Amino acid sequence: MSALWSVGAGLLLLVLWVRHRGLEAVLVHHRWVFVCLFLLPLSILFDIYYQLRAWAVWRLHSAPRQHAQRVRHIQEQVREWKKEGSKRYMCTGRPGWLTVSLRVGKYKKTHKNIMINLMDVLEVDSERQVVRVEPLVSMGQLTAYLNPMGWTIPVVPELDDLTVGGLIMGTGIESSSHIYGLFQHTCVAYELVLADGSLVRCSPTENSDLFYAVPWSCGTLGFLVAAEIKMIPAKKYVKIHYQPVRGLQKICEKFTEESKKKENSFVEGLMYSLDEAVIMTGVLTDEAEQSKINRIGNYYKPWFFKHVEKYLKADRTGVEYIPSRHYYHRHTRSIFWELQDIIPFGNNPVFRYLFGWMVPPKISLLKLTQGEAIRKLYEQHHVVQDMLVPMKSLEKSIQTFHVDLNVYPIWLCPFMLPNNPGMVHPKGNETELYVDIGAYGEPKSKQFEARASMRQMEKFVRSVHGFQMLYADCYMTREEFWDMFDGSLYHKLREQMNCMDAFPEVYDKICKAARH
Repeated sequence: MSALWSVGAGLLLLVLWVRHRGLEAVLVHHRWVFVCLFLLPLSILFDIYYQLRAWAVWRLHSAPRQHAQRVRHIQEQVREWKKEGSKRYMCTGRPGWLTVSLRVGKYKKTHKNIMINLMDVLEVDSERQVVRVEPLVSMGQLTAYLNPMGWTIPVVPELDDLTVGGLIMGTGIESSSHIYGLFQHTCVAYELVLADGSLVRCSPTENSDLFYAVPWSCGTLGFLVAAEIKMIPAKKYVKIHYQPVRGLQKICEKFTEESKKKENSFVEGLMYSLDEAVIMTGVLTDEAEQSKINRIGNYYKPWFFKHVEKYLKADRTGVEYIPSRHYYHRHTRSIFWELQDIIPFGNNPVFRYLFGWMVPPKISLLKLTQGEAIRKLYEQHHVVQDMLVPMKSLEKSIQTFHVDLNVYPIWLCPFMLPNNPGMVHPKGNETELYVDIGAYGEPKSKQFEARASMRQMEKFVRSVHGFQMLYADCYMTREEFWDMFDGSLYHKLREQMNCMDAFPEVYDKICKAARH
């Protein structure tokens, strides 16, 4: 009884404090209170629901039987839109707050919402080494499904909640991309419902123009209803080698050198300042030295980026064996390093041991509850950007990031960019080595101003023939956007497939200059 009185008294004091400070002030300046007391428990309930649902589908084998029926329902909705006179653009009916992108999609309120309830793994074809999935299957769900069968996918983008559809219609990358390319380059076929309600399959040999135009199109060519993705044999561990490097030139040289080695299964860099970094290389293996196994994904373990920083501070190299699935989702618990701004004490050992099992809060719930004040605060004083630039421009790019943003840590992830048709390809006729430079956090640059600084960054990226990931805020004009991206195939197909009245142009969906 005394415990109940204590809890009651604590809640009463909390309510009085919130009332005194004002709810908006608490949500902006003490957001951790709301996140810890409400969003973390709610995130657990979300996870339990989706895990139970995935288990039920697996046990009942219902997904393949119901897939065709669900697709027919989508086709019926599109045909109904045509009967109504095609007065509004169409978009998926999935609420904007459910997406991992930090952008709020206001177009959902004015467009015709097509409900797409497709979130199941449909088929694992071991002979072809291909898995067929629906678009709302998440990375956490897919690796949990495939790993016990001895399979994984070549590119497993970070964060459990990233979906196959988002990674195809946008893009996805991981530290294995220096071998396999972006997520789209590991896909062998897509199935889409088009603007006329027809169902079409496309691959490099079947409707190939559509196959190459779909990535980065953000759902403006049709509704993705299934995808086929390559599989590779899974192994138990990733043997990781940590190498601290100092001096910007040496960092760039070492990172480039390791990125070109195909014997490295994984290559990743974390920069903690302009001239300090840890370069990590990994190899898949079934054997491990027991004393060096680090189950970094366990809830009580230090956040991965903090663990890596220890090698830099100690100025020593190191080797560890991380269970494969822990490695694939190594940045999930801390949302890279974004969680330290939301729960400043989140990496404290006491918090990790008592509450770490509830971390991270769902990004979708953070978006849903952020409010206008927090949204504007983040927009003006926070950046979440991934810029893809040629590896040969790495040193110059990091210097530009430092001057314009001064955000650390910086994530470095190499990838091969083949010269395929579509919106994103190298300037020349050959496959080229690129690098994703990820900046997430509060800029320390004194002259930082969100719009002006990001436009300066975008101008630089265009000048080196780089690309901006489209999940983040984009400030380019329409002309600048199509200078960065190759729209020739995209616009050709939009006209051929009568998309002009059915879907907005990708620029109008994602760029701030086009959104109201």
